[in-house]
Amino acid sequence: MPGNEPILKIRDLSVRFGRASIPAVNNVNLDLGAERVGIVGESGSGKSTLGRAVMRLLPPSARVDASTLDFEGAPLLTRSEKAMRSLRGNRLALIMQDPRYSLNPVLPVGKQVAEAALLHQKISKARALELAAEMLGRVRIADVERTMQLYPHQISGGMGQRVMIAMMLLAKPRLVIADEPTSALDVSVRGDVLRLLDELVRENNSALLLISHDIRMVASFCERILVMYQGRVVETLNRLDEAKHPYTRGLIAAMPDPKNPVRRLQVLDRKAINEAGSLS
Repeated sequence: MPGNEPILKIRDLSVRFGRASIPAVNNVNLDLGAERVGIVGESGSGKSTLGRAVMRLLPPSARVDASTLDFEGAPLLTRSEKAMRSLRGNRLALIMQDPRYSLNPVLPVGKQVAEAALLHQKISKARALELAAEMLGRVRIADVERTMQLYPHQISGGMGQRVMIAMMLLAKPRLVIADEPTSALDVSVRGDVLRLLDELVRENNSALLLISHDIRMVASFCERILVMYQGRVVETLNRLDEAKHPYTRGLIAAMPDPKNPVRRLQVLDRKAINEAGSLS
């Protein structure tokens, strides 16, 4: 991990909902510096729950326990909701997977991006709109002035994702959690959105936690990969060819590989996975 002090430090993090006996996230440990780390796993493995636990955005029915959950050396679990609101969208940013459901449908795009500046910076509305226009230009929106007047339903999925990235990175956050940021996009624009996200995160010297079910995409983009299964991190990798756990190997085998086409993709061997335990 680059640097001496991690931006995000997690020890023994578990999340339970209601009276559930089995935790949705179970005993996760992570040190995250100014780097790109991916979390992969199938639906229900606990990836998004982990990200929302860090953001303190889980519902009241969730119980979050951790011996350490520190951001920039300060604990998150003991902070008040008011203190968390000052962090979210400022020092902590969450990029959701589908802009159609994340953007406010009754506000023009420009006003929504400008709100991020107004909430966390002592500036005028006019200056906030200027910063919004600048940031939309940074994310390669072609006709910025026109786009700022449009509503979310009037823009494409790829453009909406760029707007989300502009909004979340306007305040230059230290930690960015991107939850399936390309799943709602056409293949033709996924690579461009990821390159843009990488460029802005590197420029701000931020930490990026990329959550995805696509292990090959994460491996091509991130410096480390955490593989989650049933709420646990079962394996941590630097490269896919290091994979030893049956679950990780199963995820890789279940993804189409244009370089090595097969007639039928493999399915997960649940018995072998459950017997293997954790290798992380």
